[in-house]
Amino acid sequence: MTQGVAGGRVTELLAGWGTTAPTVAHVRTPKTATEVAALLGDNHPRGLLPRGLGRAYGDAAQNAGGLVVRTSALDHIDVDESAATVTVGAGVSLDALLRVALPRGLFVPVTPGTRWVTCGGALACDVHGKNHHVDGSWSRHVSRFGLATPRGMLDDVLPGSPEFAATAGGMGLTGLITDMTMQLIRVPTGAIVVDTERTPDLDACMARMLDNDADYRYSVAWLDCLARGGKAGRGVLTRGNHAEVGDLPGGARRDPLHYAPTTRLTAPRGLPSGLLNRRAVTAFNAAYYHRAPAHATGVESLAGYFYPLDVMSHWNRMYGPRGFLQYQYAVPYGQEDVVHQTLRRLEAAGCPSYLAVFKRFGPQDGLLAFPLEGWTLALDIPAGAPGLARVLDGLDELVADAGGRVYLAKDSRLRPDLLPAMYPRLDEWRAIRDKLDPEATMRSDLSRRLGLV
Repeated sequence: MTQGVAGGRVTELLAGWGTTAPTVAHVRTPKTATEVAALLGDNHPRGLLPRGLGRAYGDAAQNAGGLVVRTSALDHIDVDESAATVTVGAGVSLDALLRVALPRGLFVPVTPGTRWVTCGGALACDVHGKNHHVDGSWSRHVSRFGLATPRGMLDDVLPGSPEFAATAGGMGLTGLITDMTMQLIRVPTGAIVVDTERTPDLDACMARMLDNDADYRYSVAWLDCLARGGKAGRGVLTRGNHAEVGDLPGGARRDPLHYAPTTRLTAPRGLPSGLLNRRAVTAFNAAYYHRAPAHATGVESLAGYFYPLDVMSHWNRMYGPRGFLQYQYAVPYGQEDVVHQTLRRLEAAGCPSYLAVFKRFGPQDGLLAFPLEGWTLALDIPAGAPGLARVLDGLDELVADAGGRVYLAKDSRLRPDLLPAMYPRLDEWRAIRDKLDPEATMRSDLSRRLGLV
């Protein structure tokens, strides 16, 4: 929300996607990398931070009282079809990129669950998708990027360099990514062949994923966190591979790379708290679970499989004025009981999770990398749930003790004393970051809250 204009800078109230802790900042929208570099060369008493489309759930893209640099004008797209690569400005959204790339038979190698994130934000958060067990995270597919730092412009930051390692997953605190070149994948169609099956409980879901995920590029499970007793953690597992032209229905074969996702609904402003309530979501979950086939194979569009929530614009408003938290963690294999305890503790405390997404991660190494080889659970929880802070603090300790970590791109309330245990290479990251920005110009609400900078 725009508040006013001061000294040529727009003043805005900015929030994360969960809308729990908005803060006011000055906002600028530079049009070129040169303008970005000039901004970073100025004095900013409260620091500076890049911001894409604001889809970090917590306070990672906020800078209270400081300057926020919106990257939307850095929007060039240059596709090399022969090499299946693309060079994009940091402000290019996945939606814009796919509208250019997919008709050429090219798709991003990694995508999160919404197409409304920028490429710069995807690298800064080193996003993962349904295929981490096969393809890793976003940074694995980036061959170079430009980085504007308070000490100057780096035109070609390459994999293996300290600057690359600190920026991928560095939450925008090493500088502002201006552009990047990345490898795309060739696809024959704009569709996915999806195997869907119901799993009666959490253990069954885990077993099915361990047994068969190797046959699929993409794998994800929806869990019913409101089911009780022996049904706790029942789910719907959907796994898929890119469809060939012959897999499509007859009419679709005439335009196999068709990509035209639409937003069918818009959640209005001012929705009251409690619109999403336990009774309504329990009924919805039961209907969703029983409507899913015991086992079936079908064909879905890329947008339908990867971005189901994007059919509703501003769906976060459904949680009302108090907003919601997305709590996501990863734990290693052998720590499955953490996931069981999560469901039990939320149920015992009466803290409902209205959306739960469960996936597997493959191995990954990185200074602030979130994925680790094992399991990841993401939970959407109303911010006003009773006793929520106490329950999540306890889960944080459980996750840290298990050798796991929470995702900083989703976090809005982690205790800073747990950060070193969750991210054991934190000091290495800080050492590189301090060389890139010795005056700590790059700052965010997240960095202040956790003592990152």
